[in-house]
Amino acid sequence: MTTMNAAVVTSFERPPQYKRFGVPQAGGSDEDVVDVLAVGLHPRVRTGAAGAHYTSTGTLPMIPGIDGVGRRPDGALVYFVADDAVTGTMAEKAVVDRRRSIELPAGADAAAIAASMNPAMSSWVALRRRVPLDPGQRVLVLGATGNAGTMAVRVARLLGAGSVGRRCCRRRHRHRLPLGPAGAGGDDGAPHRPG
Repeated sequence: MTTMNAAVVTSFERPPQYKRFGVPQAGGSDEDVVDVLAVGLHPRVRTGAAGAHYTSTGTLPMIPGIDGVGRRPDGALVYFVADDAVTGTMAEKAVVDRRRSIELPAGADAAAIAASMNPAMSSWVALRRRVPLDPGQRVLVLGATGNAGTMAVRVARLLGAGSVGRRCCRRRHRHRLPLGPAGAGGDDGAPHRPG
């Protein structure tokens, strides 16, 4: 196969279009070309497809996408993060650096993993690497109604926060979500629905 189906950006003024595109080639001994099973559509992907992300080179045509779940030639299922390249992950095939991938169990839900890993990693890094969180401390999550905010609430609980507060950050909606003990009171983990 020399071409594949992909979401191709030919203009930053229009959304990606379903088109044929050349199959990417592995460039080194640590790379594989995988069959892409699912990809995440994150804010980072949308800004990249619009040419608005700070890593954008402005090169067109390009395939958006920064991560995904794929099947390696040996049959293994992997979650991977792609390099910042013109050929992203929203295609039938993608180049995967083995050093930027992790093998998944055979029965893993590819779509759920592709959708959740980017916001989960954002939350995990913020609460494990940027801010030291000691068990019992209070945590306030701003923007808790989005994917990353919802994951941050869960990660804070997992790391032993004594209480987790959530706040919606919509400009026209200033509703404050309850601050209470993790897993009790008003902080039940249910998504907030502004009323």
